[in-house]
Amino acid sequence: REFVLLELLLLRAPELITRREIVEHVRDCPLDSETNLVEVYINRLRQKIDQDRSVKLIHTIRGVGYRLGTPGS
Repeated sequence: REFVLLELLLLRAPELITRREIVEHVRDCPLDSETNLVEVYINRLRQKIDQDRSVKLIHTIRGVGYRLGTPGS
């Protein structure tokens, strides 16, 4: 699931991807507003991608979704 999410982020970078789009793309996630599976997978990717970087690549747009890219992109 992490790979599928990373693929989506890469294909759509630097576009904003809504939480709903992520859930629909990663089909194994239940579409439930109470679940935090999207956040769990984003966190796992951040640990692998952003851990040792001074410039973070995965950005949260609070209440909307996520995007991949540098802050200026």
